Amino acid sequence: FVAYRGQTELLGPLRKIELYEMGWNLKDGLRECLVAAAPYGGPIALLKGHYRRSPSARPQLEIYSSSGLPLASFPWKSGVVKQLGWTVSDDLLCVQEDGTVLVYDLWGGFKRHFSMGNEVSQSQVLETKIFHSPYGTGVAILTGALRFTLATNIDDIKLRRLPEVPGLQEAPSCWAVLTQDRQSKVLVANGSQLFILDNTACTPVTPPGLSPQASSIVHMCVSFSYKYLALLTDSGHVWMGTSNLKEKLSEVDTKIKTPPKQMAWCRRPKSQQPSAVVMWDGLLIVVGECKETIQYHLDDDSVLVPELDGVRIISGTHHELLQEVPGACEEIFKIASMAPGALLLEAHKEYEKESQKADEYLREIKEQSLLSEAVRQCVEAAGHEHEPETQKTLLRAASFGKCFLSNFPPEQFVSMCRDLRVLNAVRDYTVGIPLTHTQFKQMTVQVLIDRLVYRKLYPLAIEVCRYLKTPEYQGVSRVLKHWACYKVQQKEESDEVIAKAVSVKLADAAGISYSEIATKAYESGRTELAIKLLEFEPRSGEQVPLLLKMKKSPLALSKAIESGDTDLVYTVVMYLKNELNRGDFFMMLRNQPVALSLYKQFCKHQEQDTLKDLFNQDDDHEELGNFYVKASYKDQRLEARVALLQSAVDEYYKAKNDFSAKTTEDEMRLLRFQRKLEEEKGEQLVGFSLHDTMTTLLSVGLHKHAEQLYKDFRVPDKRFWWLKLKALAEKEDWEELEKFGKTKKSPVGYLPFVEVCIKHHNKYEAKKYVSKVTPEQKVKAHLAVGDMEGAAEAAIERRNESEISTVLSRCSATTDHLLMERLNRAKATAVKK
Repeated sequence: FVAYRGQTELLGPLRKIELYEMGWNLKDGLRECLVAAAPYGGPIALLKGHYRRSPSARPQLEIYSSSGLPLASFPWKSGVVKQLGWTVSDDLLCVQEDGTVLVYDLWGGFKRHFSMGNEVSQSQVLETKIFHSPYGTGVAILTGALRFTLATNIDDIKLRRLPEVPGLQEAPSCWAVLTQDRQSKVLVANGSQLFILDNTACTPVTPPGLSPQASSIVHMCVSFSYKYLALLTDSGHVWMGTSNLKEKLSEVDTKIKTPPKQMAWCRRPKSQQPSAVVMWDGLLIVVGECKETIQYHLDDDSVLVPELDGVRIISGTHHELLQEVPGACEEIFKIASMAPGALLLEAHKEYEKESQKADEYLREIKEQSLLSEAVRQCVEAAGHEHEPETQKTLLRAASFGKCFLSNFPPEQFVSMCRDLRVLNAVRDYTVGIPLTHTQFKQMTVQVLIDRLVYRKLYPLAIEVCRYLKTPEYQGVSRVLKHWACYKVQQKEESDEVIAKAVSVKLADAAGISYSEIATKAYESGRTELAIKLLEFEPRSGEQVPLLLKMKKSPLALSKAIESGDTDLVYTVVMYLKNELNRGDFFMMLRNQPVALSLYKQFCKHQEQDTLKDLFNQDDDHEELGNFYVKASYKDQRLEARVALLQSAVDEYYKAKNDFSAKTTEDEMRLLRFQRKLEEEKGEQLVGFSLHDTMTTLLSVGLHKHAEQLYKDFRVPDKRFWWLKLKALAEKEDWEELEKFGKTKKSPVGYLPFVEVCIKHHNKYEAKKYVSKVTPEQKVKAHLAVGDMEGAAEAAIERRNESEISTVLSRCSATTDHLLMERLNRAKATAVKK
């Protein structure tokens, strides 16, 4: 026995805790209601009068919190509902007779619907089960054709039609969905036979040690974790074992042979005691390892809701939790317990009475070196208690024990205090989420915050985030974003009021995306509010896509340009190009020079014709001329090239750019000359520049034609002499080079003649031109041909110290000894002067 007071009642190894007196007012209780309650203390859905078919008397769908506070209520106007169930994210599923599944939110708002396939629609739904798999929320259906259809994740519908059950002539006596090895399977009972259906096969199975008295299995249930299975036979025996049907845990005779209303597992994680709860009208029986059963009479029609660590019992007036007494609680509260936690609790009670017995209890614990264990037990037991006063008593005892420990780590104690404060807040009647500590740890803080947000309990969610010091982007900021998304959908307040309220509330919040809030406002039909909210969004990349979606193209373009992000500008420009007609598109770009410039850059590489149209619209004759010139280079046909160049000339004259016009005309003349020469001489010249054309003509000996170009195009004398000089030297036509040098005085001088001859290894020819070189270049010329004497004479004659030094550096000490002395004397004289 365990000593409990108040709201907790003991049923052998189990305890029944009253969670709430229900706040709803149901005249007939849960009779004639289709009921579904979400796990982890989730909401409750009731469909009243679901058997009604008349339009004048429609069923009523109602949604309540776990404490019975109404959340939504509306008449059911769709088809006949066979089953209600909740998703992992607290959305309500309503499975209809025709296989259509309707999805509603917590507040009764319709979200979407989907079908379970044509076969289900044609043969109708006999039975259905909604289950939670590793992939999400699943739906399993038994059709009128006695075939099973399965969808393991309603968010990614992939229907599976399971194999046929052999010998099945009517609806099976019972069936359940199992999840094994990340695969969902169906366990079907046909009389005394059991079959497991998976994707490919129907496998007969036999539970080990099942009572031979059974001729039929009438009910079955799977544990919350899918690890264990309970079967109820027509002989009244409950068989309990592992869900893979390889191990039997126990078998108990209930002595009741009528089929029950409901059956559920009641087992804590890591518990060694298998317990199942079977419910008939007005009676609850708990079966476990021993042969004895525990019976409990029910006053009203009730519903069992399996949980991770127990079973919730919901009736028309009360909401209770039935669970195995946690180990730590049993150790501490057991009558005459000598466990360390129990002694520490007694020690603290005596301490508060100022009794010396406190010291005796403490000494007894210390002698066994179990004070750390005692503190741990008290902290753990506090987590499993629902009454705040009991929690405080246990935590005070733990705190008292910690005072006598020098190195006890405080983390567990501090964490439990925080967790319990949060749990007590969400268990409150007005919130109605009766989580146990075990469920809270499994669910995680993040999911709890999500559920508070989903229930629109924003202040409480923010307080929880701040109290648990959740990182802002995961906590407060995220809650505020959801609040803002809800706020912008309110129709009662003006755009200005809502925009101001949102900006004030979110001013200091980190990582908030105003674009998401603005998107929600736009989806709610409040475009102006969405634009106002986007003004608070600092990232242009987030503003622009929504502005485009809202058809606010000019504003989107302005924002993109302000951002300085060329990729973003291009995105808007390309969108506008596809959305607007050509004229409107060009007019919009003319008002945005940056966008127009970027679009022109794009057109230069991708759309040449569009570029031409842009220049035409802007009367930009200069750019049109440039366009035609570039286009001419891409055309291989001479006539087309000349025509394009003529168009360029016309545009340049319109732009009053005479230089470009004349240059283009010269290009046209050159092209015609090249074509004529090609036809006459067979030399490939079309497309060459004037420079290359003359070089080619000189290199093949067509000097007259080269000179004609020189005269016609007024090529500078120096340039022409250089070209001819190099061309003749490369041909090694020294005779022609000599004649050319004598035609008239060279505009480039005669040193180049010397240099080109030396470059082509002809020193003899080079010497012919040394005498014609100007005095300033004489030394250089003599040195080029290797005439040291001549170079010395020229340097001494000019009395130039630099030139003398240059010659000296080139002299050899062995062969030019006398010359070096002479140069040194001349240098000394030059320095004195």
